[in-house]
Amino acid sequence: MKLFFREYKSANPKAHTMIIMHGLFGSCDNWLTQGKLLSQHYHVYTIDQRNHGLSPHSDDFDYTFMVKDLVEFIDDHQIQNPIVIGHSMGGKTAMNFALAHPDKIAALIVVDIAPRAYNLEHYTIADGLLAITIDNLTSRNEADEQLSKFVPEADVRQFLLKNLQRKAEGGFNWKINLKVIAKKLSNVGVDLQYKGTFNKSTLFIKGNRSNYIKDEDTSLILQYFPLAKLEGMDTGHWVQAEKPQEFVDLVHNYLQSL
Repeated sequence: MKLFFREYKSANPKAHTMIIMHGLFGSCDNWLTQGKLLSQHYHVYTIDQRNHGLSPHSDDFDYTFMVKDLVEFIDDHQIQNPIVIGHSMGGKTAMNFALAHPDKIAALIVVDIAPRAYNLEHYTIADGLLAITIDNLTSRNEADEQLSKFVPEADVRQFLLKNLQRKAEGGFNWKINLKVIAKKLSNVGVDLQYKGTFNKSTLFIKGNRSNYIKDEDTSLILQYFPLAKLEGMDTGHWVQAEKPQEFVDLVHNYLQSL
């Protein structure tokens, strides 16, 4: 699958390439600020994973397909040994990719997700998005009001409703392939789909006010990623969005230390 992407070129022609993947219900546009900041040091690609953003839709939606998509992207762009960063679902894609293709990656950075199965809280979010009367919707405020019955946090609703787009003839539709994502959410919550270990530099960044990475996950992280380092930030789950400059500094300082 040919994924949609945005590119942030560094002024340094020898800058290392970095690929960034968003989480569930997100898009590469969520990484606009971080992509620009990181491009001071790296050649950055942010990609829309399948069924998200402006990438194609498909009934096939699991990590094996998302790993294949990333391989195709790297091969198409003739990228050599990129640094791969993934948040949440994107982090699971990145972890699976590192285990399946360790020869294609220089370093791995995983943001607020562990290599284990999750009972997804996003089922409520999916129900809320499906409950929005998209065919009769007249405004974003109306969508926000309908979604608030399922998602009380205003900032989370604002993030989710970025997936709405206006149609040229009037009204709205979804950028995301909502029906397939909602139907196959269990595929997003599974543990890693590939065996083995990734014996290269790995950084896990957790939100200290998030429950996605727990203390007891450390041993499992080291089982798959023996060289992993774990750093915390004073954020919730959307680490890079809550403190973008601090996040970028942490990533850059880690990579400079290698």
